[in-house]
Amino acid sequence: MTQSAVVFTAMESSQEAGNSLGNKILEVLQGKTPHVVILFASSVYEYESLLKALNQTCKPDILVGCSSAGEFTSFDFSTDSACAVAIHSTDIQFSAGLGTGIKNSRTEAVEQLFSSLRGVGRFDFPYQSGLVLADALSGHTDEVIDLLTERTGSYQFFGGGAGDDAKFEKTHVFFGEQAVTDAAILLEILSTKPVGIGVQHGWKPVGEKMRVTASDGMQLISLNGIPTVEVLSAYADASQQLFDTDNPMPFFLHNILGLEMEDGYKLRVPLSVQPDGSILFASDIPLGAIISFMTIESQAATQAAQEATNMALEKLNGSKPSVAFFFDCVATRLRMGNHFEKELAQVKKTLGDISYVGCNTYGQIARVDGQFSGFHNCTAVVCVIPE
Repeated sequence: MTQSAVVFTAMESSQEAGNSLGNKILEVLQGKTPHVVILFASSVYEYESLLKALNQTCKPDILVGCSSAGEFTSFDFSTDSACAVAIHSTDIQFSAGLGTGIKNSRTEAVEQLFSSLRGVGRFDFPYQSGLVLADALSGHTDEVIDLLTERTGSYQFFGGGAGDDAKFEKTHVFFGEQAVTDAAILLEILSTKPVGIGVQHGWKPVGEKMRVTASDGMQLISLNGIPTVEVLSAYADASQQLFDTDNPMPFFLHNILGLEMEDGYKLRVPLSVQPDGSILFASDIPLGAIISFMTIESQAATQAAQEATNMALEKLNGSKPSVAFFFDCVATRLRMGNHFEKELAQVKKTLGDISYVGCNTYGQIARVDGQFSGFHNCTAVVCVIPE
């Protein structure tokens, strides 16, 4: 049996917010100790104070989470707030690990995460999953997910990159009462029933395909041998759009790039124009990748969230759902404006009486067979935990 408590607060005081979340959790779980609490919190909070108050109030076995750029549950949505889900289960086992120093060595960070796992080689829990939350501003999140997949084999992963309310300055992951940068956390979920994960984005390629001829991590230097800023300027002129290099975000939010994969497109959101004419992206751009401009029709993001939710529910294979996670990109929220609440409402409608918790992230993680595996932008990711 799996019980959950989804809670939310917009209190300004970090300590009071933590106390409020913890007390609400105890009330819903009727005093049972949470096996795990996952927290998403705006950068308005002093994280150590928030985490300490939450930890001391409800005393979970495991406390993890990340900073965010918009927080939501089935009933709440804000951008200067915090939300959490607590889970108590007799059928699911959890463990958690922290991997640090991503910029210096992805291999070492992944080894730290891998060492925390308890399900490798076990057969009593046939369904092995992991929630991964990473400081995406450190870069290399795709590589972290690839290395985790190589080390774990049968595990599926979901999650996202920590945010800081669209400042793109400093993001944190939470491990116990610590708020850590240049790091990732891995929450292992070992279950006797399927854990459902769904992924969808609704964007379509437009125009000619291009090859990445020069890149450096999250910096795209040239496409087809032409400086990236010149390629974007030419595309803006051809599509009769304004591309102001001093204020490029309005153009960027509606003209993201897609990396061609065997099973679809992984999306990449541009963030800024660099002095040398390169473009800084929210995720790594691999050298030699085939890339396209992407476009999306009105309401497609809402439909994508619905499809991702249905996909996750179907993968439960008949098991009853207990609680859900929903992650979507901060760029999606900024592009949609007030219409983003329609996307949240659609997820709620599709889940029915199942509560969800989530946040806007700097990239979304989904490593599932046949679902654009890896690290994404502007993509809806839904995970449903079975009862």
